[in-house]
Amino acid sequence: MKDGFIKVASVTPRVSVAGITENVKEIERLIDVAIDEQKARIVVFPELCITGYSCGDLFAQKRLISAALEGLLDIAEHTADKNGLVFVGLPFSYCDRLYNVTAAVSRGSVLGLVPKTHIPSYGEFYETRHFTPGIKEPVRVELPDGSLTLLGTDILFACDTVPELVVAAEICEDAWVPDDPGIYHAMAGATVIVNPSASDELTGKRAYRRQLIQNASARLYSAYIYASAGFDESTQDTVMSGHDIIAEGGRLLLESDPFTLGALITEIDVQTLSMRRRQMNTFFNTKPREGHFVVMFSLDEEQTTITRPIDPMPFVPNDSKKRRERCEEILGIQACGLRKRLAHIHAKSAVIGISGGLDSTLALLVTVRAFDILKLDRKGITAVTMPGFGTTDRTYDNAIKLIEKLGVTGREISIRDAVTQHFSDIGHDINDKNVTYENAQARERTQILMDIANETGGIVVGTGDLSELALGWATYNGDHMSMYGVNASVPKTLVRYLVGYYADTCGDDELKGVLYDVLDTPVSPELLPPEEDGTIAQKTEDLVGPYELHDFFLYHLIRQGEDRDKIYRLARIAFSDTYDGATIDKWLTTFYKRFFTSQYKRSCVPDGPKVGTVALSPRGDWRMPSDASYEDFI
Repeated sequence: MKDGFIKVASVTPRVSVAGITENVKEIERLIDVAIDEQKARIVVFPELCITGYSCGDLFAQKRLISAALEGLLDIAEHTADKNGLVFVGLPFSYCDRLYNVTAAVSRGSVLGLVPKTHIPSYGEFYETRHFTPGIKEPVRVELPDGSLTLLGTDILFACDTVPELVVAAEICEDAWVPDDPGIYHAMAGATVIVNPSASDELTGKRAYRRQLIQNASARLYSAYIYASAGFDESTQDTVMSGHDIIAEGGRLLLESDPFTLGALITEIDVQTLSMRRRQMNTFFNTKPREGHFVVMFSLDEEQTTITRPIDPMPFVPNDSKKRRERCEEILGIQACGLRKRLAHIHAKSAVIGISGGLDSTLALLVTVRAFDILKLDRKGITAVTMPGFGTTDRTYDNAIKLIEKLGVTGREISIRDAVTQHFSDIGHDINDKNVTYENAQARERTQILMDIANETGGIVVGTGDLSELALGWATYNGDHMSMYGVNASVPKTLVRYLVGYYADTCGDDELKGVLYDVLDTPVSPELLPPEEDGTIAQKTEDLVGPYELHDFFLYHLIRQGEDRDKIYRLARIAFSDTYDGATIDKWLTTFYKRFFTSQYKRSCVPDGPKVGTVALSPRGDWRMPSDASYEDFI
């Protein structure tokens, strides 16, 4: 929990309807399993689990009510030496009214009783026959052992050792209404919403329930722990399935299989949730914790063991169907962005430098799509190959093939003579293959593209991607500059999938073959002479590090707002089969240094369409001083 991760459990126990003694024993057994064995620190049991939800008119019996309260106190005592916060459900009588409550229990004490706000009385539900809607403002009530606790809906349970961990409760139906209590709990500061439930199973209801909880966690920027009653409830008229769900920020972390008992256990990240809320200045419209009573609870400081999967490719969906959908969306955004710019300035042509590498290939494919949308002749696209000192036959041949297969206008302009003359003009030794040797070639290519754009009345379409912007891997006023950068917010790991998607859906086997060879070519600016065998000598990832690592670092720094230690820890898990700790540490340090020292390049990048949640445009998502120090970040 030192870096925001808290292990949580959603538990469906075996229930004996009205068998309180047996239920309490089962709950205590599962508390031991969840907290002591599985190290869960928040444990949520279903609605009315101490008695069973399906007791019907037995809820009016004094013996049931008093026994349930005795059971609660027994459970509380059982947690005296437990490092966790537990929620259990029971009927509770106050001022001659009966409330359906979930009790928060920790370290031997009942911290609070949160009543259900919305009492259903429709269809198969008739809870208003027994229960009263919960009171909002907490009141102090005395328990049979003489201790005092709070009863009310507006209670927050805040952890003294993890400031971001603030828990609130709503019960079953509360999540299904238009104005659910979770909204106000979250706006008051709760980062975790627990929902003890007893939702019967119907055809199609499982999917709706999942969607409901997942969406609630998304719009409330919260973790959501949903624990539902299981099939041991009475089946006189309905059947419960024990559908437990744990979601976080719109992401479904875990859900139980149908008609099973037991516990879902995973970790939630309250630190990241808190950061996301700080980013969203529209989230709060009330004062934090206004109107809510805060009850403190304590957890031992520890580092939570992470068992949830950490995606090594956060920009690329794992599911193949979602990945295809994402690729189509992104290509559409890129093409429509360029389409608007071309239409706005009445340009009938576009100029693009085509190297046979990944980025320029994607930019060309997007430009072709934009021209097709505008119903412009593809011959209006001038794709320029500019062989230099490092150009290999493989990339050159692929560039030529792409030009031919896509039906655009091709031009070849060698930069060797012009750059050689430039070296002579500035007094640079052509045998000194330093940064001047490299950057002069990049700037010469950009000059050629700009001048051709002037000749054709068009614009230069940029090829640089998001990963290169993050690392500053671009020649200032060279490939750094264009008139519209279609790849500006597409990370390198995603560029690969976009080109692959286009290859798989283009319907042209020859074009597909070319695109797959581009995908198989090492990423390189090709500014240094090739090896003796003609292969690429200058490989980008050998110089700046693997792009899959840098994209992972970028996502967790910008999107998740995580610090270096946490990013390192997550990367060790995500790439456990690929990189050792020393390698990750080396390239993470490189990432921070390059990211901070390259802001001056990002401060003046051309326009380009935002396609995802991470972007570095100085006019949109990322405003950072060009002179910020990285020392305290690494």
